[in-house]
Amino acid sequence: MQHSTTWTERRHDNLWQVARSYWQLTKPRIIPLLLIETAASMWVAAQGQIDPWLVWVTLTGGWLSAASAQVINCVYDRDIDYDMERTRHRPIPSGRVQVRDALIFAAVLAIAAFSLLSLFANLLSACLAMAGIAVYVGVYTHWLKRSSPQNIVIGGAAGAIPPLVGWAAVTGELGWAAWIFFAIVFIWTPPHFWALALLIQDDYAKVNVPMLPVVVGDEETAEQVWRYTLMLVPLTLLMVCPPEACGWLYGAIALLLGAIFLRKAFALKRCPSDRDLARSTFKFSIFYMMLLSAAMVVDSLPVTRHALQAVEAFLTTALA
Repeated sequence: MQHSTTWTERRHDNLWQVARSYWQLTKPRIIPLLLIETAASMWVAAQGQIDPWLVWVTLTGGWLSAASAQVINCVYDRDIDYDMERTRHRPIPSGRVQVRDALIFAAVLAIAAFSLLSLFANLLSACLAMAGIAVYVGVYTHWLKRSSPQNIVIGGAAGAIPPLVGWAAVTGELGWAAWIFFAIVFIWTPPHFWALALLIQDDYAKVNVPMLPVVVGDEETAEQVWRYTLMLVPLTLLMVCPPEACGWLYGAIALLLGAIFLRKAFALKRCPSDRDLARSTFKFSIFYMMLLSAAMVVDSLPVTRHALQAVEAFLTTALA
């Protein structure tokens, strides 16, 4: 590695600093949204009547597998992390954690994830979690990230696997609703990530990573954000179609959230070089997925279904 001679070895002063460095390797800010998607999928699959132990097992297994993928990503990207100011202080490029130790850590996390899910949920959910690691590391990090501006489109499949894990953990199979949720996250990922890429494109250009704004510029990137958001909104409404999935309360919330997302994407399309608009679009995309997932959970609860049925019965009687 070209910068190995310039890296400084930083020693930890205590066990807390060691733990902190390994925690940072997992990129903990990225994982919670994946777990929210997993939980939402579980609640919909269980029609609101979920086993708390199964939720704990699945979310813990999901965290372990996602953390493993992020650690391997840190190992693979250690060269470009050193070149970018915002990442050069991460544990590996700063010398606080050695590559061998990080790889051992990643292996332990993956084995723990597979063992937990296969023993206490089912084999399908465990295999799907491992597939998520494989896609993120093999397809996105190794194959596409440094070779194609479409890296996040195809590689985004890794981030769409958590809903499949959650559904499989509850049902032992993958129904239509699970694949629709997968497709929602898959189509949501490009506008979410490209809005961020507009903000940090100089870093990517510096290390020759062909993120879309670096290759085609702000205007075309903003156009792609708009197009993917246009595809996303009607896709979210498909969750009301499978009988085991969501009802009209979720559909109404999805429409409202989609309208706000479209408005932000259109504003960015009109002013593609406005960094404040890009930042606003990126931040809202996170809240969008969180709130969409929360809407699925609320819609799936028996108390919600009973309340909506009572309202529908009242309206039917009143209008008869």
